[in-house]
Parts: sequence; structure tokens; C-alpha cells
Amino acid sequence: MNDPEKDIEAIRSLMERSVKFLSLSGLSGILSGVYASVGAAIAYYLLYYPRSVFQYRIESIQDQSVLTELLIVAMIVLAASLVTGYQLSKRKAQKVNMSIWNPTSRRLMLNLATPLFTGGIFILILLYNGQFGIAAPACLIFYGLALLNASDNLFDEIRYLAYSEIVVGLLGAAFPGYGLLLWFTGFGLLHIVYGAMMYKKYDA
Repeated sequence: MNDPEKDIEAIRSLMERSVKFLSLSGLSGILSGVYASVGAAIAYYLLYYPRSVFQYRIESIQDQSVLTELLIVAMIVLAASLVTGYQLSKRKAQKVNMSIWNPTSRRLMLNLATPLFTGGIFILILLYNGQFGIAAPACLIFYGLALLNASDNLFDEIRYLAYSEIVVGLLGAAFPGYGLLLWFTGFGLLHIVYGAMMYKKYDA
């Protein structure tokens, strides 16, 4: 005789799998936060060392070579985060006999790509026009909007991370002199905390 409660739970699980990308690994969030923290430390060394990391700064980047180095660091952090996220998500999907590339993941990529692509172009325009102080907050805001736009296809908790990124980004826009510190908070600290919570809840 079938157990109605188990049947309902099985149906709910199947429906959730059809609309949510459940292979996202909490460990990838932790590692992405670590990569971002290392990147922020390198940026601090290139820009401000040995001055205090908590000092409010209003000067802009004058050295083109430093800007190029910062962009290289940012691209390395992004690439490492994407590769790590893909590999860990693929491994998690294989454990439950799921394909990482399915209609749900395709919807997820589309929902993420639109705000990220728009934000990327906007940030490049800012940098081209010398608006360096607002570039870091713009990264956080557009990233938060991308997560929010894709939240229907992810764990429900992703919305809290999205809202947090947006708030930190707005603070960075209001206080551009703390841009690097807030960039570390958004991409480093928040990712580590969020990733640890998700790992404990869904992966451990």
C-alpha cells in the first residue's frame, strides 16, 4: 500500500527539480569568497599599501598600468570562480544522476546573463570615462540584481545573498572611498558566509 505522504514528497521533489537548479554547491560559494578575498588583498597592495585598509580614500587611479593589473586580477578571480562553480556543481549533479545542462540550468544562465552582461558593459563605460570610484559598487549591484533575477531557479536562500549584495553595493556608491573594503565584503565575506550556510544545509 502506497504511503500518501511519501508520494506527495516525491511529487514535490520532482516539481522542484524541474524548476530549480539544485546542483549548486555551497563549497563553490566558499571558494569564490576566498578567491575574491585574495583578489581584494592584491588590489589593496597595488593601490594603498602600507596605508590602513579602513582609511577613507577619494583619490582616483592615475596609473594606467595599475588599472590594467587590477582588471587582470578581477578576470582571474572571475575565471577561477566560474571554473570552480562548474566543476563542483557537475560533481554534485553526478552524485544524484542528474545532468548539469538541462532546461533548468539553461533558464538559470539566461536569467543570470542579462543583468551581468548589461552590468559588464556599464562598468566598462565607467572605466573608460574615468569613473573608477563607482565601478566597484556597480559590480556588486548588478551581481545582486543578477542573483535576484535568477533566484526562482536556485535555492530560496539566494535571495538573501542577492539583497545583501545590492545593499553593500549601494553603500559603496554612497561612500566610494570605502569601495575596496565593501567589494571585499560583498564578494568575499558574504560569499564565504552564504556558502558555509548552504554547504551545511544542503551538502553536508
